[in-house]
Amino acid sequence: MVFSYNWLQSFFIKKLPKPDKLAEVLTMHSFEVEGLKKIGRPARNASRSDAGGDWALDIDVLSNRGSDCFSHLGIAREISAILNLGLKNTSVKLPACSVGRKEDKSTKAKDYIKVEVKEPKLCSRYTARVITDVKVGKSPKYIQERLAVCGLHAINNIVDAANYVMLETGQPMHAFDFGKVSGTQTKKIIVRKARKGEGIVSLDDEKYKLDEDVLVIADGNDALAIAGIKGGKKAEIDSETKDIVLEAANFDYHTIRKASKKLGLKTDASWRFEHTIDPNLTEIAIDKTAAIIQEIAGGKIAKDIIDYYPKKVLPKKIKLDLDYVERLLGAAIPQKEIVKILKSLEFLPTGQAGPPTGQAGKFQVTVPTFRRDVSIPEDVIEEIARIYGYEKINPVFPSAVLIPPEKNEKIFWANKIRDILKEIGFSEVYNYSFLSSRQANNTNLIEVENPMSIEQKYLRNSLMPNLIKNVENNFKNFDEIKIFEIGKIFNSPNKEKTMLCAVIAKENNNQGFYELKGVIDSLLNQLGISDVWYDEHQPSPEESKLEIWEQGRCAEIKISGKEIGFLGEIENELAVFDINFEELMKQCSEEQIYQPVSRYPSSVRDLAVLVPKGVKVIDVLNKINNVGPKIVVDVDLFDIYEGRELPAGKKNFAFHIVYQSKTRTLLAKEIDEIQEKIINALESEPEWEVRK
Repeated sequence: MVFSYNWLQSFFIKKLPKPDKLAEVLTMHSFEVEGLKKIGRPARNASRSDAGGDWALDIDVLSNRGSDCFSHLGIAREISAILNLGLKNTSVKLPACSVGRKEDKSTKAKDYIKVEVKEPKLCSRYTARVITDVKVGKSPKYIQERLAVCGLHAINNIVDAANYVMLETGQPMHAFDFGKVSGTQTKKIIVRKARKGEGIVSLDDEKYKLDEDVLVIADGNDALAIAGIKGGKKAEIDSETKDIVLEAANFDYHTIRKASKKLGLKTDASWRFEHTIDPNLTEIAIDKTAAIIQEIAGGKIAKDIIDYYPKKVLPKKIKLDLDYVERLLGAAIPQKEIVKILKSLEFLPTGQAGPPTGQAGKFQVTVPTFRRDVSIPEDVIEEIARIYGYEKINPVFPSAVLIPPEKNEKIFWANKIRDILKEIGFSEVYNYSFLSSRQANNTNLIEVENPMSIEQKYLRNSLMPNLIKNVENNFKNFDEIKIFEIGKIFNSPNKEKTMLCAVIAKENNNQGFYELKGVIDSLLNQLGISDVWYDEHQPSPEESKLEIWEQGRCAEIKISGKEIGFLGEIENELAVFDINFEELMKQCSEEQIYQPVSRYPSSVRDLAVLVPKGVKVIDVLNKINNVGPKIVVDVDLFDIYEGRELPAGKKNFAFHIVYQSKTRTLLAKEIDEIQEKIINALESEPEWEVRK
C-alpha cells in the first residue's frame, strides 16, 4: 500500500527523518517498506511540509493491522510511538483544513433523511450527514496530488474529499446526490440484501447482477450502491448536484469479501472492509469529510448526524503482569519504559496513571478500539517488544530440562525389523484392516456393522489374505515380488495382536521355502536371537488352519522351544512366513556378542539323507550337531524331496555342512574324518540312509 511522505509529515510538528531513514525505522519496528519513489514538485499553494516534492512509500502492511494501518493516520501513530514524536490533534479537523466544521442550526439531518438497517448483523453501524448548497468542481491541487501519489484519480471536490479522508483515516465513505434519491420530503436510505436478479449500474458504467449474498444501500425503489464496494450510477455526484448525503458505515468483513469475490470487483473500500474497521471511526471520518467539503465546495452542514449504532464497541481491558513480560521476552524492560511505550501506542495502563496502588507490577491495559488485533496479554507484550526494539533484547538460551521420551519397545523393534527386511530387498506395504467376503476363510471373522464397501466387510484375522491379494494384483508386472507388513489382526472383539508377515513370489520357483527360511535366519540373527529351529509340520485333515500349506514345505518357527510363527509354501510360486510380532519382540536383544570373522577359508560338503516321512528336519540337525566338533560352523537344509523315484514312505533331506577353523586352515583329511563320523551317526538310526 502506497503512502505519501509529506502527508505523514503533516501529522507532526517536528521534522520527520528523511524518507530513506523513515523507511528503515518502519521496516525494523512495524512493516517492511518495499519501495521508495521520488514524486514531482508540489503545487504553489501546498503546505510547507510539501516543499521540495513528495516521496511515495510502498509499505507492506500486515493483514492483521488492516483495522488501523491501512491509513496515513495509522502509520503516523506507528511513527509517533517508535520515534517518540507527538501527534497533532486529528480528532476534529484534518491538518489540511484551515477551519473546522460549521453546522447550520436552522436545519437538521433527520428532516432530510431516515436510515433503516434491515440487516443489523451485516451492518453494525451506519452514519450519515446532509450538506446542502454545495458547488461541485475541481479539488485543490494538494488533494489531487496526494491522491495521485496513493494511486487514485481526482474526480470532483465531493468525491475527492471522501477518498482523501479514506486514505487518511482508513474509513471508506460515499456521497449520494440527495436530489436523485427516490422519495419526497424526508427520504429513506435502506441497508438490505439484494433481491435475486436485481441489477445495478456502477459509477464506471459496469452492469452487475446481484443476489441475496450481496448487501446493498438502496432507496425505496432501487439499489444506490453495492455496500462497502462500489457506488451506483443512479445517485452519482455530478456538476448539477446541489445537496448531498454523506455515508460512513461499518459492514461485516465476511459479507464484503464474499460479495467482492462473487462480483469480481475489488476496490479500495472493499479491501479495507475485508480486513475489518473500527466501528467508532465512522463519526470521526464523516465529520472530517464534511469539514473539508465545506471548505473546498461551500455548502451548509445540517445539524446533527443520523447514527445507527445499536451495540457500541468498547475498548478491551487486558491484565498485564510485568513479571510475565520479563519471562516471555527474556529481558527486563524498565517499568517506566513499558508505561511510556503503552501510552505512545494509545494503550492506557490503569486509566493513564501507571501501575495500580497496592499491587506493583500489575497493570490493567485499556486497548483502543482501532487495535482490533490485540486481545490477549501476549499481544500487548509483543507490542512492547516491537516498539522497544527486538535488537535490544539479547538472545538467551532457555533454561529448560530436556527429558528424553521413554523408549517405546514396540516402535523400536518394529523399525529395526523394517530396516533389516528392507536391506534384504523387501518392500513394506500398508493394507486396510479389513477383508472382503471372497477373502474370508472361516466363520469366526468379526463383521463390521457399517462397512465402507463390500471389500471391507470383515476385520482381518490374518495379514496373509491382503498380502496375497497384493501379489495377485502386481505379479503380472514383476518377475519377483518380496513384500512384508507389520499390522494388527483381530481374533475377537476384545482381542487383537500385532503380526509380522512376509511373502516371496517368483515365477517357476521351487526354492521359496528355503529362501524365506534364510531370510528368517538373517532377521533373527540381527535381532540377537540364536536358539531358533524349524519344526517340520505335516498338516492332517482335521487341522483346517493348515490346509493352505504345501505338504513337506511348511514348518513351525520356534525360539527356545516356543512357537512364534509359521513358514511355508502356499503354492510353488508363493512362500510366506507369519510371525507373532509381540512374542518375537520379547525374545529380541540389543546385546550382541562380537564374533570375529575367521581369517581362514571355509569348506562346504553336501550330504543327503533318506528318512521315513515321519522324521522331522530338527531330528537330523540334532544328530549332525551332536557329532560335529567346533569346526562345523553351520548346517543348512537346502532341499526336501519326495517323489516316485524314492522308496514308498520315504523322503530326502539335503544339507550344506560348513567347516571352518578360527586358528588354522583345515586339511581335507580331517574334514573327511568328521564327515564320516556324521554319516555313521546318521546311519546308526534304523531306516536312515545317507545317499552316496
